[in-house]
Amino acid sequence: MSKSFLGGLLLIVAAAVFILYNALFTVHQTQQALVLQFGETKRQISEPGLAWKIPFVQNVVFFDRRILDLDSPAQEVIAADQKRLVVDAFARYRIENSLRFYQSVGTVGIANSRLSTLLNSAVRRVLGEASFTAVVRDDRPDLMLRIRQQMDDEAEKFGIDIVDVRIRRADLPEANSQAIYSRMQTARQREAAEIRAEGEEAARRIRSRADRTATVIIAEANRESEELRGDGDAARANIFAEAYGKDPEFFSFYRSMQAYEAGIASGDTRMVLSPKSEFFRYFGNSAGKGLPTPPAAPAQ
Repeated sequence: MSKSFLGGLLLIVAAAVFILYNALFTVHQTQQALVLQFGETKRQISEPGLAWKIPFVQNVVFFDRRILDLDSPAQEVIAADQKRLVVDAFARYRIENSLRFYQSVGTVGIANSRLSTLLNSAVRRVLGEASFTAVVRDDRPDLMLRIRQQMDDEAEKFGIDIVDVRIRRADLPEANSQAIYSRMQTARQREAAEIRAEGEEAARRIRSRADRTATVIIAEANRESEELRGDGDAARANIFAEAYGKDPEFFSFYRSMQAYEAGIASGDTRMVLSPKSEFFRYFGNSAGKGLPTPPAAPAQ
């Protein structure tokens, strides 16, 4: 075998491999493909595996079969009750018909732009017919379903199937939120002031009842003490009377001793009394007969 023949054979094999390489392609499980010839669609491939095309004449465009995300910027929506809302929504979609998708939008970037417009329009239409309470609390699942259905009807012409639409956030604008927070704060402060006023009123009533009860208790205690003191004084007087009746002389002596103890106690108290005063009758005579009368002066 000559070298020229061997070189020609290798060249033919290399050309065949090159042509085969350009004629075969692989479609993965996450992909679907279109075989194009000079911009015209020749074949649509939706099953994974090894496929072929005419080399150098046909080319292949791949599209994702998985669920794709569509994030839309937050937008301001006016609800049916004329309340403004800032709504942040997103959608998930799948390329259902790759041929229609390629013919209508071409790429995922353009599709996201068109779908974002559809999503914003559907959100405005649906939420514009609902009240603020329905959007925020009561009917959000039903509203999201209606948005998905409207968006799906319009996205079908792009070969796209809308899988889900969700409202991530629906709040009042910042200025409205601050005003509502201020009103809520004022209402809570007023409620707190009312509760404090009621507490102070209850405290005054309790203090008033306590003061009245204390006054009554003190008055009753004073009355009882005065009655006891009066009973004690009466008993004391009776005891003194009985003692005086039994021995008047001893009782007089005892009372005089008490008077001496109280009157002549140490201190600054001064008394000017006559030595012949009845007060000193026990000083000159233990029997209490008084001081002896001095003799009269002799007549001149």
